[in-house]
Amino acid sequence: MRTHAILPTPQLRQARLQLVEHGITPTAQIDALVSRSWHRSLAAGLSPIGRLDCLDNLAGSSLQRARTLNHDLISHSEPVMEYLFEQVRQSHSMVILADAQGVLMHTLGDLDFLNKADRVALRCGASWAENQRGTNAIGTALAEANEVEINGAEHYLDRNGFLTCAAAPILSAQGKLMGILDISGDHRSRHPHTLGLVSTAARMIENSLVLSSCRQQILVQLHAKAEGIGTVAQGVLAFSEDGWLVGANRKALDLLGLRHADMHTVSWPQLFEEAFERLLSAQQRNKGRPSQLHTVQGGIFYAQLHSQSQAQQSVTITLAPTRDALSQLNSGDPLWQQAADKARRVMDKNIPLLITGESGVGKELFAQAVHQCSARKDKPFIAVNCAAVPEHLIEAELFGYVGGAFTGAAKNGMPGKLREAHGGTLFLDEIGDMPLGLQTRLLRVLQERTVTPLGSSAAIAVDFALMGATHQNLRQAIDQGRFRSDLYYRINGLSLHLPALRERTDLQTLTQTILQKFAPDADLSLHPEVSTAMAAFDWPGNLRQLSHVLRTAVALLDPHETQINWVHLPDDLAEDLQRCAQTLTPQAPAQNLHALSLKAIEHALENARGNVSAAARQLGISRQTLYRKLQ
Repeated sequence: MRTHAILPTPQLRQARLQLVEHGITPTAQIDALVSRSWHRSLAAGLSPIGRLDCLDNLAGSSLQRARTLNHDLISHSEPVMEYLFEQVRQSHSMVILADAQGVLMHTLGDLDFLNKADRVALRCGASWAENQRGTNAIGTALAEANEVEINGAEHYLDRNGFLTCAAAPILSAQGKLMGILDISGDHRSRHPHTLGLVSTAARMIENSLVLSSCRQQILVQLHAKAEGIGTVAQGVLAFSEDGWLVGANRKALDLLGLRHADMHTVSWPQLFEEAFERLLSAQQRNKGRPSQLHTVQGGIFYAQLHSQSQAQQSVTITLAPTRDALSQLNSGDPLWQQAADKARRVMDKNIPLLITGESGVGKELFAQAVHQCSARKDKPFIAVNCAAVPEHLIEAELFGYVGGAFTGAAKNGMPGKLREAHGGTLFLDEIGDMPLGLQTRLLRVLQERTVTPLGSSAAIAVDFALMGATHQNLRQAIDQGRFRSDLYYRINGLSLHLPALRERTDLQTLTQTILQKFAPDADLSLHPEVSTAMAAFDWPGNLRQLSHVLRTAVALLDPHETQINWVHLPDDLAEDLQRCAQTLTPQAPAQNLHALSLKAIEHALENARGNVSAAARQLGISRQTLYRKLQ
């Protein structure tokens, strides 16, 4: 929102000139948002005056592919844009829809106030990203992820100073930035209510997207007044069949004090007092009549529930907390859980993940779990081990090829892993081993989001979430010239380190989980001496080594045996473990377990921000037990 009045054009131009030529930060009288945007525009190497070359504008087949990728956004926006244009028809303005990269996808309105060059700049396919056209409502709304008004000389490029623009972001049910809705016109016709109008219209589009994308979920429409249900002011929530929050519009989040980051981590009983099954049953009996809903924080709303999938026709829905893919891997170690919590917060926000850790810590399993928890879970998860594919084949493996591209090529060609991952997730394991030449091509793909197969000159649009993994120190590899620094910063949107097994506090739980996997019908355990030695062992092969050891031990058990002892272990490992056992004094194991227990409690309380009940749930113990341990 605007924090300052719009300054006169000469004063704005002078302030911008002082920034560009002398690095003087604009006066405090200039809107803080505009000032930040000017700094970004300057950092992008843009000049406020002179000719502008935007070579990345889309046209022809490239534009068509972009529109296809944004089909849902466009189809849900067009009716609202038509309604919005009717409201501004007499103001010589345009209604514009841009995608999440700032490329114009659909426009409506009057072009009379534009000259020929400016008409080209406001046609579909033109990019209005801030690093291409400087401060402008579309690009700056993308950069700030917020509603924006840019008027006259507040535009960074002098040639855009005749415009007044108001834009608002459009978010998906999971908080992903889908695009930008904008109204642009002659700055002399600026109206102070335009930003509010475009923001309301953006919320209408969001509501439509949420209702459509979550139609297989249990939908909840709520408002403080019964008459507010079905209006643009309603909150919309989407719950999975087992009661977890999986989607929402921004109004619902505001009403309940939630964030998009809370998706998949908050369940119905944590929000509302009414039993879910009872309320759903009542709604099915009283179709069309809102029910009163009480929040655990004391709020009162009216709500309508809609169960639309086949499975949801039954009211015997269990609300016992279920475990999604990440939760199933969580054995209670605070360091691992911290990495998982961070991954949940960014997994649907177009932020690439770089997973680091020693070999065998479970980096690919972690990546698969993140994919299964994301909005792309129904799309492919494509994994490529950059260290396992021969160097002369990895280029064809990644980028694909057309028929006859090289000797031995398949007759019909091959799409390549990058195209196979379209719509889903691409996981590049051991990315530190990727050849330098291929790093350059991958960087171009990540920048342009297009792939050109070997033997072809046609670029093909791709859309995937990116995750990489490595056991190497990539910063050291950069210093040694083995890894490109620009690629490193492109793939490292968020770096997550998975702890080595020797650093984890959940070895006993991990062991029982693995044993249950290999022998689901048996109640197996470790001999106490073996268990103590394993707790002191360094496990250089980490989880992979532990899994292989336990698989072998289960295979060596006789039918009547339920306890794994020294004789069931590989000879070399048994020798190593026995040496560990001999070095421990009788008091050491107890002291070690006590220290690990205290460390786990400390981390749980920190993660739960001092909430003892939440910390107890995280540790898998009762609140009374936790109080006793604290004492």
